Amino acid sequence: MTDGFPAPVAVADAPLAATITRVAELAGKMGRDLSQVFDLRRLSEASGVPTDVVKTLLDGRPAGEPDLQARFLQRLDLLRRTRVKPNGRRYTQQEIADGAGMSRQQAGALINGDRRPTMEHCDAIQRFFGVHAGFLTAHDADALTDALQRTEQQLLQDYAGRSRETVPASGASAGDPLARLLQNHGVRGIAWRAAQLPSDKHRDKVTEWLDMLLESVKPNES
Repeated sequence: MTDGFPAPVAVADAPLAATITRVAELAGKMGRDLSQVFDLRRLSEASGVPTDVVKTLLDGRPAGEPDLQARFLQRLDLLRRTRVKPNGRRYTQQEIADGAGMSRQQAGALINGDRRPTMEHCDAIQRFFGVHAGFLTAHDADALTDALQRTEQQLLQDYAGRSRETVPASGASAGDPLARLLQNHGVRGIAWRAAQLPSDKHRDKVTEWLDMLLESVKPNES
């Protein structure tokens, strides 16, 4: 157990388990409160997955997967409850229809479950509410994994910013390319960016460039 959360390896879904492990370890290194990092309501709103299902998946237990129609209705309802107008009111069917480029009848049929959504419907509604592609259709474990990966990226950016603050920006280091590299990106930032590259070939190229940089700034031996 970790602050009330089961060990990440207990999660049945492998990609989700790996993501939870990375997020928990990174949050621990940064001294973040895991109850906030893994806040059920926040993760539910970010993923579209109901809070009880989020808890079940984080606990490492399988959760019943709704079919596409049920998943769409569930997440559309969550969007209408959580992505509201500046005055705090929900968007009306007419406003959703206008924003998504469909008739009020079409929007009403989709909202009420009288019509199965197409991918075009989903894309249009997702754009209207300003959420990422797949929000309305992704399987629960995949949706939660995606939300946690965005949390991970934010934590890594925060960690990289902290690393930059620890690198002195003195005049002596102003001409040092290695110091500038660490100051601008941070070790964790460099590692994170390299990890996002599409292939080992690209990552090997980054390694080659870093090796060349380190070699070029080695102190001259007298």
